[in-house]
Amino acid sequence: MVSDIQKQKAEEFLKFHHDKEMLVLLNSWDAGSSKLVEACGFKAVATTSMGIAASLGSPDCEVIQLPRMLQVATEIVKAVQVPVSVDFEAGYGNNVNEIVESVKKIIATGIVGINIEDSIELSPDLIDENEFCERISAIRALSDSLGFHLVINARTDSFYTSLGSTEEKLAESIRRGNKYREAGADCIFVQPVWEKDIIRTLVKEINAPINILSNPGFGAGLPPSVSELQELGVARLSLGSSLMKSTLALMKKAADELKEKGTYTILSDTMTPRAEAALAYKMAIGQNK
Repeated sequence: MVSDIQKQKAEEFLKFHHDKEMLVLLNSWDAGSSKLVEACGFKAVATTSMGIAASLGSPDCEVIQLPRMLQVATEIVKAVQVPVSVDFEAGYGNNVNEIVESVKKIIATGIVGINIEDSIELSPDLIDENEFCERISAIRALSDSLGFHLVINARTDSFYTSLGSTEEKLAESIRRGNKYREAGADCIFVQPVWEKDIIRTLVKEINAPINILSNPGFGAGLPPSVSELQELGVARLSLGSSLMKSTLALMKKAADELKEKGTYTILSDTMTPRAEAALAYKMAIGQNK
């Protein structure tokens, strides 16, 4: 049973993809990080599968079993008031029926959106596009049968995993993106793409809102800014695993300094000003009001 509140949040989340202002998502991995994202004023919470996996000491790519992912999603939904979308990777199933059953379970946690990707454990091989369209259509049919609109963010990894030239990857992304939209996806996620001309072409040629990943440190240079992506017509921006990776990097830098030098400069700099550090903690536990 889908509650009226969940239905309303789903409609609200869908609307964000069509607003004049681009939807910006600062991806979180647990209740505390999600509360912090909400308290910082973001309109929705979206998870990072890599972040969730890392927080549990596990690799990415569905190594975590579905029950554990459901537990994390439930905790996040209960922790925040804004709509929650979950990175559901390849769908936690080996065929359409298994994936639909898994999606039914994640919907029951109270989430209103999912990411689903067409790569096979980030290998160079992509799932057959017709099979992936069947998965999207089946998820949409499930959503309709429950009386609410699950926001499906269909991710094509043509640029991330496929072999071939940039032009070939672009053409593949456009072709798959339009087919996924026709199958029932609400938004098409293409990553990692930072070149403005490519982003502009994706926005023009795919008949759907476009999600771009800005993950500083993933490639050379810095990704386009929020204002630049907004100008290019991007509908949704995700930061992916970058927050979790930067958190882990900070821990390692502080640990290395302490072990090698016996000093605390990195920690001190991060904790300055102390009032801001204290506020971040309060935001993560919901005591900032």
